[in-house]
Parts: sequence; structure tokens; C-alpha cells
Amino acid sequence: MEYARPELLAEPDWLQEHLDDPGVRIVDCARLEAYRRAHIPGAVYLPVHYYIKEPGPPGEEFGTFVMPPESFAQLMGSLGIDNDTLVVAYDDNNSLLAARLWWVLKYYGHTKAKVLNGGWHRWLTERRPVTFHASHPAPRSFVARPNPDVIADAEFLLQHYADPAWCVLDARTDEEWDGRNDRGNKRRGHVPGARHLEWIRFVSRDDRRVFLPAAELRRLLDEAGVPRDAPVITYCQGGIRAAHAAFVLELLGYEHVRVYDGSMRDWANRDDTPLEV
Repeated sequence: MEYARPELLAEPDWLQEHLDDPGVRIVDCARLEAYRRAHIPGAVYLPVHYYIKEPGPPGEEFGTFVMPPESFAQLMGSLGIDNDTLVVAYDDNNSLLAARLWWVLKYYGHTKAKVLNGGWHRWLTERRPVTFHASHPAPRSFVARPNPDVIADAEFLLQHYADPAWCVLDARTDEEWDGRNDRGNKRRGHVPGARHLEWIRFVSRDDRRVFLPAAELRRLLDEAGVPRDAPVITYCQGGIRAAHAAFVLELLGYEHVRVYDGSMRDWANRDDTPLEV
């Protein structure tokens, strides 16, 4: 069985043919040091913290929730991205950060986005062209249009976590799931009734780091107890791994997927939200 939405992925052959396409903007989502060392020709660097979160309080690198629409629109425009630009995102961490950018674009109404299948690891493994020259495209105008149907907050999760019609998917590690690692939160554990499947299992462990075939992804989700026809809310610690899980679900054709953007940074530090270990 093939992916239901293969158009969400960019394969390296296709991207190499479109490196000079003015309608395509490649975004490197890794850290600045990695971008400066080498990147895909024409790729721009994401000049904010790659989680694309609101500014954090003093002493913290980033905040709990997605950056506001005005800031995101300004950021995209500065990268030469407008509402007609096809964005191809990649990173050097199993597409974790690329999927986060894909989801934030989707949340802000921009569905012309792809994730490079295999990212930087595959691109290097296949000996494709790289450069250390930075790209500085002319700014464009981007309009952010929030889509409330793809995001969840604590109140939404409180209303739906015990609803048998919904599925809640925890994409964190085993240690976070069972409370051995509290990640600095006031409380530990997982949302009652949630299913658990760590995000890294969606990606191959060879040098190519590609998304697993559709049949293998479906088997993993079936074994985790994620129904194929249910609406799903994904969460993790800060909404990053949750976005990666959401990308996989949409790749497989799930129709209703929401990311709890605040995730455990929000849920486990409140006093009105249930947890179990």
C-alpha cells in the first residue's frame, strides 16, 4: 500500500531538478552552524529558533506556543516566501524540524509545502550537490491565515481525551511516557487513555533516514492502537515531535489530525489537567 498523500514528500531527484525553480523555496531547518558548514544549493536558513515558537521568558530559549501570525508572516516574507511559493523543508534530524515547519505552515493556511524525504542525511548519502554559500532571496509578502481545525489547546484536549470517538497519540520517549523523565515539568506521566508511539520509529535507521513504507507505518500505528478512521490529537513535550507524528498521519491519509502545540510544557504544568503513569 502506497502513501495516501505522497505529494507531502519531496524526493531528492525531484528537488535536484527544481533547485533553480523560482517558485520553490528550500528551507534548511537545522542550526546555523550546520547551515554554514554546508547545505543544499539555494536553501535559506530559518533565522529563528527552529521550533518556531513564541519568544520565551527570561532565561528560556523559546516559549510554549507557536509564534503569532504577524511574526510568522514577517519571517516567511523575509525568506522570500509568499502564499504561492512551494516550500520544501529539510533538516539533519530525521525530518523532525522540517515536519514542524510543514505543520506551522499548514496551521497558517499555507498548504503548498513538502518535506524532503530523508533530509540532509539522504542528500549527502546520495552525493548530491552542496554549497556553503548562503542564499538571500528578495523579500516577499506572506499572509498568515490561522486554521483552528489543525491545532488543539488544553481546553480542547480536556473536552476530547476521554471521548471514545477520538484518539490521543503521545509521540514521546518511553521514559517520558511512564514518568521516569519529567523534562522539568511540575508533574509527570501521560494523558489518560492516550496511545504511545515514539516519533523516531516512523523513520528508517539506515543512512538514508527516509520515512518507512506506508504498510510499515500502518502496522506500527495499528499495534499502538491508533484507529485508522478516528480523529487524532498528537502531543509530546513541546509540539515538535507531535508535528512529526501529525505529518506521518496525514501522509497515510488521516483526515482529522490536530497537534496539541503546548503539549506537556503546558499540560503537565497546569493544575487542572489529568495525568497517569
